[in-house]
Amino acid sequence: MCSGLGGTCVNVGCVPKKLMHQAALLGQALSDSRKFGWEYNQQVKHNWEIMTEAIQNHIGSLNWSYRLSLREKTVAYVNSYGEFVKHHKIKATNGKGQETCYTAAKFVIATGERPRYLGIQGDKEYCITSDDLFSLPYCPGKTLVVGASYVALECAGFLAGVGLDVTVMVRSILLRGFDQEMAEKVGSYMEQHGVKFLRKFIPVMVQQLEKGSPGKLKVVAKSTEGPETIEGIYNTVLLAIGRDSSTRKIGLEKIGVKINEKSGKIPVNDMEQTNVPYVYAVGDVLEGKLELTPVAIQAGKLLARRLFGGRLEKCDYINVPTTVFTPLEYGCCGLSEEKAIEVHKKENLEVYHTLFWPLEWTVAGRDNNTCYAKIICNKFDNNRVIGFHILGPNAGEVTQGFAAAMKCGLTKQLLDDTIGIHPTCGEVFTTLEITKSSGLDISQKGC
Repeated sequence: MCSGLGGTCVNVGCVPKKLMHQAALLGQALSDSRKFGWEYNQQVKHNWEIMTEAIQNHIGSLNWSYRLSLREKTVAYVNSYGEFVKHHKIKATNGKGQETCYTAAKFVIATGERPRYLGIQGDKEYCITSDDLFSLPYCPGKTLVVGASYVALECAGFLAGVGLDVTVMVRSILLRGFDQEMAEKVGSYMEQHGVKFLRKFIPVMVQQLEKGSPGKLKVVAKSTEGPETIEGIYNTVLLAIGRDSSTRKIGLEKIGVKINEKSGKIPVNDMEQTNVPYVYAVGDVLEGKLELTPVAIQAGKLLARRLFGGRLEKCDYINVPTTVFTPLEYGCCGLSEEKAIEVHKKENLEVYHTLFWPLEWTVAGRDNNTCYAKIICNKFDNNRVIGFHILGPNAGEVTQGFAAAMKCGLTKQLLDDTIGIHPTCGEVFTTLEITKSSGLDISQKGC
C-alpha cells in the first residue's frame, strides 16, 4: 500500500476538508460576534501557513495512531505497492524498489481512487488537485476551481471563506447525482457570498505566466454551447472533476478479476465478492456503490466478520446519509426528488418543505429565509419518508439522527407526533405542513 494510513478520508479528504471548512466558519463567527457584544480593535486576518501546519500535524497524529492500532492487533503493515502476479500471489515493491512476494487464501481490494486530470495542455504541469490543496505550503491566492462535484464546491467554499478570490468553472450542472433543487440552492448561497461561477465552460489550456508560490497562470476556456472562448488569470487552478479507481495497474487481469473498462470500477455481489471467488473488494472501487468513507468502513468490518467471525450480516447500501460541507451545509438521506419521481412517479409522492431562519442568525442579521428543509413521502406507503434534505448550519449533525429514523421506517405521521427541540434547525421537520403541490408561501414568519 501507499504511505498515509487512513486512506483518502484522513489524508486528503474528509478530515482536512472539514477542518478547513471549520476555519471558514470561524471567520464568519468572528464577523457575527460584534452583534453579540464582542469588541476587538485589531485587524483580523487569516494565516494559511498556520492552518495547514496544524491540520497536517493532526493528520500525522492520526496516521501514527492507526499504525499503533495495527501493531496492537498484530497486523503487519507493509508500505509498498502491491500487484497480483498470479492466483493467490502478489508482489509488493517498496520505495527503494525492493520486491517481496506474499501468498494468501483470500484477498481484499481497497485501493481507492486518485484525482482525474483534464488531459489538456498544462493541466498536470501547472494545476493542483484536492490531494495537493490540503498540504499546500503557501496560500493559493486567486483560485479557479474546475468542476461541480461536492469536492469542487466544498473547496471553493472554504477558500472563499478564508478571504480568497474564488471562481468555479462548471461544465453542466452542480452536484450531479444529488437533488438538483438543493444543488442550485447551494450554488446560489455561495454566489451571494462571493464565489463566482462560470457556467457552461470547460478549460482547454493552462499556461504559466509567472513562477512563484503561488505563481500566475492563464486559463483559456471554451463554451459548451457555442464557439465562445474566454481567458482568465489566476494564481492557482484546482481540478476537482472526479476521481478514477486505482485498479488498472494492480495485476487484476492476471487473475481474471473483471472491472468496468470505462470506469475502472469492480462489480461485486452482495457479499462484496468479485467474479474471482477468493477476491473481495470494498470502498470507492466498487461499481454502483456510494463513495463514502463510512460506507467503506462498514462494508470492510462486516466482510471481516463474515470471513473470519462466522457472522452473516451484509452491508446495507440503502438510505445512506451524507453531507456536503459547503458554506451552507447540505445534508441528505434517501432519494433525491428527481430519483423519487423516476422510481415512484410524481402522482404517488407528496413533498413537504419550508424555508427557515436559524435563531443564531437573527441577531447577526444573516440571510433570512435562505435555509431550506424538505421531505419526500410515498403517499401509498403510509406516507413513508423516502427522501430527506436540509440546507443549513450543522446539516450533518441534523441529518444523522433522521437517517436512523429512516432506517426504522420513518413516516410523516411519526414526524408530526415528535415534539421538536426549540430553538433548533432540526425541529423544522416536526412542523412541516406545506406541500409543494399546494404552491403556498414557505417563508418563515417567526422563530
